[in-house]
Amino acid sequence: MWPEIRTAKNEKRRELVLGGSEISQRIEKDGFSATIYELTDLNYLSITDTSLSEISSDIAKLESLQTLILHSNKFRECNEAITKLSKLKILDLSRNSIERIPESIASLSQIITINISNNKLESFPTLSNNAKLTVVDLSCNALTTFPNLCNSDLVNLSELKLQGNHIDSIPSNINVLPSLKVMDVSNNKIKILPGELADCHKLKEINLKSNPISDRRLFKLIDQCRTKQIIDYVKQNCPRATKDANSNPKPGKKGAKTKQKSDDSESNEDELSYKYTITVKPANEDFKVVVENSTKTIREHIVCCLVNNIVFTEDTFKEFIKLQNKLHDGICEKRNAATIATHDYKKLDSSIIKYTTLPPSQLKLKPLYRATEMSGAELFARLQTEADNLRKEKKRNTYSGIHKYLYLVAGKPTFPCLVNEKGDVISFPPITNSDITKIEPTTTQIFIEVTSSLTQVVCKAALNEIIKELVNLLGTDLEVQQVRILDQEEKLRLVYPGKNDLKFGEHIPIKVTRIR
Repeated sequence: MWPEIRTAKNEKRRELVLGGSEISQRIEKDGFSATIYELTDLNYLSITDTSLSEISSDIAKLESLQTLILHSNKFRECNEAITKLSKLKILDLSRNSIERIPESIASLSQIITINISNNKLESFPTLSNNAKLTVVDLSCNALTTFPNLCNSDLVNLSELKLQGNHIDSIPSNINVLPSLKVMDVSNNKIKILPGELADCHKLKEINLKSNPISDRRLFKLIDQCRTKQIIDYVKQNCPRATKDANSNPKPGKKGAKTKQKSDDSESNEDELSYKYTITVKPANEDFKVVVENSTKTIREHIVCCLVNNIVFTEDTFKEFIKLQNKLHDGICEKRNAATIATHDYKKLDSSIIKYTTLPPSQLKLKPLYRATEMSGAELFARLQTEADNLRKEKKRNTYSGIHKYLYLVAGKPTFPCLVNEKGDVISFPPITNSDITKIEPTTTQIFIEVTSSLTQVVCKAALNEIIKELVNLLGTDLEVQQVRILDQEEKLRLVYPGKNDLKFGEHIPIKVTRIR
């Protein structure tokens, strides 16, 4: 029995992370340890960057598994037993050589995220009974047709990544996906767009670059990455599979009536009784977050903003700290989906924040509520020791507090971090902030970062939620300032909050106004 498996079994751990050259050497010498399938308490299993080429059908014995990470191995097929894991929420099979996915993947009723990018798929099963499914990443495969995902039962599907395939068309029933917000179909073989694409009213990011679009004017719009202009053009100029009598109303009385109704709706919205107002202020051009390419394989996604003119009392400050813990357990799915970090903006002492990765021994920071600086490796080892001692002292089978997140970085060759212009590490997600930028009851301006290894959508959802809850906690209006996120070449990646962010629904009495 491998030592990591023995430890997990003896201590009844719920997380296990295996990966790297040492694990590969063991596999090549003696094969993969079948005793791993005795760990029936596991809810998180990660086996990455190894020479593992197959997984046993015994994996179905891990009935409590919610997250299964098997990227960067040597798999040529997906064992159907994986689809018997009824509690599975996150499945990552990316960066393998998988040629086929079993039809039974549709039976994963709890699944939220599917990532099978960078494989050799030529087709993908139909999904329809997966109501919780939010993200599907099938990029960089060999798909020739758009996967059969256009089903109105997929009510939460918000992000589709299909770039780098051989897809020749987008289906006309794409508009049945009510929550679709992000779609990347770049680097395919698409020539014509369906007019129904304009009916995807929540779509805010669409990437169609490097397709042989036949309409030259549309081709130019696509090259400029202007989603709104693309959608407007599609609405006016692209053919529909079936003629919609209401899609282009003729002028006259009917048109006038429609306009009047629209005006009345806007008037009624203005008359709604809002309890609080969030004012969105444009980004400060002198402040930016630059994302380095090295984060792509570790923890790619980040979204940030500033909250200005905060006034805490001792009580509301304590409640805000509790709120972050609550969100980490809830919408952030115990930091598996995303991690929130808050900083006193005035302590950043920097106009440029770099989001990068560093080897554990080179990452130096003063962790939150600790007196001395230490390396990422030292911090991980110390937290691991503290966790083991505390667990034994309390006679528990699981870790608590920050210690329960250690498995998220265990075995990683580099750690993600945010660094200011002086080179100070201010954040080590998903583990801790630096003490040098911690917020206090006297803090008046907060820099909030949300990072994720899954999707940008998850980051935005968590940030939307913390801002909404902060308004309710403080019981006052709020000023939120945009922050620009740039890539390594300093090209704009995103600005948050954008016009499609901070939309809380009619039942939330918060009005959002935007300063231009």
